[in-house]
Amino acid sequence: MKRILIFAIVIASTHTAFSQSLGYNDLGILFSKDDNYGTARFEAMSGAFGALGGDVSSLGINPAGASVAKKSVFSATLSNRNTEYSSMYYGNTTNIQDNYLDISQAGGILSFDTAYNSEWNRFALSFNYRVKKDFDGFYSAEGNSNNLFYNEHVADSKTVKTQFDGSIEQYNSSRTQGQTSVFNVGFSAVHQNKLFLGASVNFHDIEFYREAYFNEVNDDINGNILDVESYSETSIQGSGISLGLGFIYKLNQNFRVGLAYETPTWYQEVIEDYYDELIMNEVENLNIDSDIDNITPESYLYKFRSPSRITASGAYIFGKKGLISFDYTYKDYKNTKFNNGNFSQENANFTNNYRNTQSLNIGTEWRFDKMSIRGGYHYEKDPNLLLGSNTNKDNVKGYSAGLGYNFGNMKFDLAYSNYENKQYYTIYNTEDLNIKNNTSRISATVTFSL
Repeated sequence: MKRILIFAIVIASTHTAFSQSLGYNDLGILFSKDDNYGTARFEAMSGAFGALGGDVSSLGINPAGASVAKKSVFSATLSNRNTEYSSMYYGNTTNIQDNYLDISQAGGILSFDTAYNSEWNRFALSFNYRVKKDFDGFYSAEGNSNNLFYNEHVADSKTVKTQFDGSIEQYNSSRTQGQTSVFNVGFSAVHQNKLFLGASVNFHDIEFYREAYFNEVNDDINGNILDVESYSETSIQGSGISLGLGFIYKLNQNFRVGLAYETPTWYQEVIEDYYDELIMNEVENLNIDSDIDNITPESYLYKFRSPSRITASGAYIFGKKGLISFDYTYKDYKNTKFNNGNFSQENANFTNNYRNTQSLNIGTEWRFDKMSIRGGYHYEKDPNLLLGSNTNKDNVKGYSAGLGYNFGNMKFDLAYSNYENKQYYTIYNTEDLNIKNNTSRISATVTFSL
């Protein structure tokens, strides 16, 4: 059976929404998220390291934490992430699982004691690569909304075109790949063994790919079928830079406080390649047919600024027995901006329809000789204020746990974390597609100290 491939600017600009195309507001939020990847010790305590330091991954929260380490350390982490997608679409539920396996962290701290008499006791140089968020995933949903977008065939040449007003079924799917990552380079020093100060330069990367597919099947009063397929591909790459500053202060032997600030990330050159097509099958009984036309891909170049972040932290140390720590983070999503293009509406949306958010991380660790047991909790607010958005009500909450064993100059750590959230997509001007994501992650880290 022949098919027709139609490209028109008006149709293309409309049907991308049918396949749950992500707008620039959605992408701005997506690229600003952080899933707390790090060492297994870091993940097991839900990333609550702003006032602790000493761990390689703590640099991403507070660069002052590097000089807490009295020895030089190097670590690498392998993570396996599993996500269960439960898609609900007009009474139908579709369940799909997706897995991700990769090296999620690698870095080190070079710690040096000062060679002369000074109140500055120690300084440290640090470097660390880590994944911020991975995008690998797939979901699909099908059902009948009794709504439709296409009631006419564009190749119908009759004066009074056949009306396909009966909705039969719809199918939606989305496949994503890629990740955001960051490479931190930092310097830290400690004054009188009480005040730790640090700064970092952070190099960020975006790699994102998405395939979105939508299929709508309708009929007319005589049972003739109009089968419409909408398909799009989006590929985005970019690199950016941010700066970090922070301190940790020991109020006494047991209690520490910390404060850290990371500037917005400035992505100066984001490249987006976009491909879009609409396919309508011929209707043989009505003699509707056409040839296939090619579609030229489009490319865009723009700038992007992600939110800045402030983290206030506290930790209570029970000697060598254990500790409890917390991080409170504030992110200014309202100041997210796109530039080098006509983004006035999107930037106004960030200002008017999004909110600055708070997140809370709580972690604990207890030591039994060479064995350590850890746990944590994470909660993050959704930045979107509007209904009918895919990030609406998308608060993230989860827990973590882990074990560690100290062999002396080598440590081995395991972590398990679980969190869930919901996504709400608008297809027919309502929140048609609800997706519940349940994500679990297992990470293993080997750390060497010198």
